[in-house]
Amino acid sequence: MALFFVPDIAERWELSDEEAAHAIRVLRMAVGDKLTITDGNGLLYNAEISSIAGKHCYIEPCEPVEVAKGWNGNIHIAVAPTKNMDRIEWFAEKATEIGVDAITFLNCRFSERKVVKNDRVERIVVSAMKQSLKYRKPVLGEMVSFKDFVRAERGGAKFIAHCYEDEKVLLKDVLVPGEDATVLIGPEGDFSPEEVKMAMEAGYKPVSLGNSRLRTETAALVACHTYILKNEA
Repeated sequence: MALFFVPDIAERWELSDEEAAHAIRVLRMAVGDKLTITDGNGLLYNAEISSIAGKHCYIEPCEPVEVAKGWNGNIHIAVAPTKNMDRIEWFAEKATEIGVDAITFLNCRFSERKVVKNDRVERIVVSAMKQSLKYRKPVLGEMVSFKDFVRAERGGAKFIAHCYEDEKVLLKDVLVPGEDATVLIGPEGDFSPEEVKMAMEAGYKPVSLGNSRLRTETAALVACHTYILKNEA
């Protein structure tokens, strides 16, 4: 059964224009048909179409069921977007399918891309959430400077994955099950030495993601997957 995303479903009991079009035109659904809806905050509504009027699709009010997200703790990936947006969009899609709580794009010294259109990435994230039957939509933060991000108060464990020959430990070895974590992933040119120092002064621990040399989007996905494997509920 298809999963529909309507953040304010409990306020108006109507599908959004986009979801209504999918239900009526694509799936050819009719009054009385059943469908599943999530608000993106962990609530699942096993609903039924009560009426259709033109482009509007109304739902019979029903009680939601809270669905566990499938992992303990919260993982926040802060990553410098790639020059080719297709690659960072691929990361956002796959991370959502695997499981991620928040994604923030970093503007670093060596960043190849300084602007990200979050609305397009948001659509990709929503589509991936529905396709993978997740009931919580990852929080997608606006692009922020590296300095502002690392200096902000943040709970849980904090890590920076960089490529310098400093002393580092494997991320998988320092993750504590159930503990929230934030992982910084740099651009193709890596973080600058000054950024690494700034992050460490702010409490970020340097970590390695393994022996392979990884592209930015691959490194971000590896960090995400490592956390989920450590915290599967």
